[in-house]
Amino acid sequence: MAISTGISGQTDFIPPDPPLLNLVTINELTGVIDLSWEISPSTDVAGYIIYYYYYDPQYQGGGYSAEIIDTVWGGATTFHSISRPFTSFRYEYYVVSAFDNSGRGAGKFSNALGTIFLQSAIDTCNNKIRLYWNNYRSEPDSLSNYSIFRSVGNSVFNEIAHNIRDTVFFYEDFENDLNYCFKIKANLESKKVSVSNKSCLLTKMQRPPYWINADYATVGEDNIINLSFSIDPLSEINSYRLERKTGNETSFKQIHQFLSATGSLLYTDAGADIGRVNYYRLAAINNCGIPVLCSNIASNIVLSVIQDKDEINLKWNGYREWNGGVGSYSLMMDTGEGYREAGTTFPADTLFNIKYSDIMYEVSGREVCFILKAYEGSNPYADPGTSLSQKLCIGVMEVITVPDTFTPDGNGINDFFYPVLSFTPENYHLLITDMRRRKIFESRNFMEKWDGSYNGGILPEGVYLWFLRAKAPSGNTISKTGTITLINNRK
Repeated sequence: MAISTGISGQTDFIPPDPPLLNLVTINELTGVIDLSWEISPSTDVAGYIIYYYYYDPQYQGGGYSAEIIDTVWGGATTFHSISRPFTSFRYEYYVVSAFDNSGRGAGKFSNALGTIFLQSAIDTCNNKIRLYWNNYRSEPDSLSNYSIFRSVGNSVFNEIAHNIRDTVFFYEDFENDLNYCFKIKANLESKKVSVSNKSCLLTKMQRPPYWINADYATVGEDNIINLSFSIDPLSEINSYRLERKTGNETSFKQIHQFLSATGSLLYTDAGADIGRVNYYRLAAINNCGIPVLCSNIASNIVLSVIQDKDEINLKWNGYREWNGGVGSYSLMMDTGEGYREAGTTFPADTLFNIKYSDIMYEVSGREVCFILKAYEGSNPYADPGTSLSQKLCIGVMEVITVPDTFTPDGNGINDFFYPVLSFTPENYHLLITDMRRRKIFESRNFMEKWDGSYNGGILPEGVYLWFLRAKAPSGNTISKTGTITLINNRK
């Protein structure tokens, strides 16, 4: 390129030295490119030429080429308002050369400096925004670090990170369905700053559930654990993974995957051992197969019983872990006529004691069965849940106790003779005779007692024979015989 100055006389054949380009940046206010340089060390400088510098595969078999952008005259060291719309799509390099007053063309190119091209992409799999940019070519100055700025909607840019030395940054603190804009600043040791383009995106993501509620884990009549979960109805995720661990296992394992879900999910776990504590949770899975939220844990109740003579001791594991906590426990008992509530406990209790003698006359079946029922307290997401343990039964105690003496003297102490049964018999027959086998008393009502009389009069002291036959609820028929001594303390 030849530049005519209109000056006649001696011609200068030596081009001036190029300036030192020290900054290329995108103007934050106008969005155009600004350049600055140090003046050429040559004395005969009429101005500077600004070039767009790029790799041209067609140029001399592949090399860098330059395209003139503009010219500035005199001792200028800055240039503004290079309108390059391409900087929103790529980074661009620039060089500057100096020309003199002799009419000689421009001299050598300065060092090349380029813009910072920032790109942003939303990672819906990990709920992150990825920012990445080319490294700022800062020679001869030294790059200290990068700062990152963010704008939400039409708000001003604020710094969100500084002292960044990489060219990749992940931003996580964002909300869905908002417009976010970012820009990068390269901080040079000379205190100069190069600003990138502005990169914007709309955070349109698959909305995860804000909550998943494990409603209950309960044992059904078929001894299978039934599960229920409620899900935030605004969730846009429709893939969920049901996980279970049993007993002291350390990790959860997937047992089912739901590929379509509405506001609630039901599942029957036929493979669970109801005699062990099983823990369940439901995880929401995004489009990349990554769990983004798990429910609270639900666990079945395992009831156990230890019977020691007249004592029935019931024990269970505390239910885990309703969002509303356990409100109370209720022990349900079936003695043959259906379940009724036998008692309630506080949330922290896991023990309950019953005396068999207190319930033995209620027993009309072959066994006594128990179920523990847990009630959730208030729940912020769903109706309070309930959970039932497995059914646990004990056999009917078929014990008959018969005294060997009684004193029918009317003092209220040991005035009657009667066998004590630990069950309600289906059939009952008691016969009492004297030693000559003369019938003294007979009854088919197990609640009826002998007062020591015969035909309206008190019998004399002595030994009498008794014969007993009773059919227990189990179907067993028990026959017993023995003697009873009547002691008359009347005066």
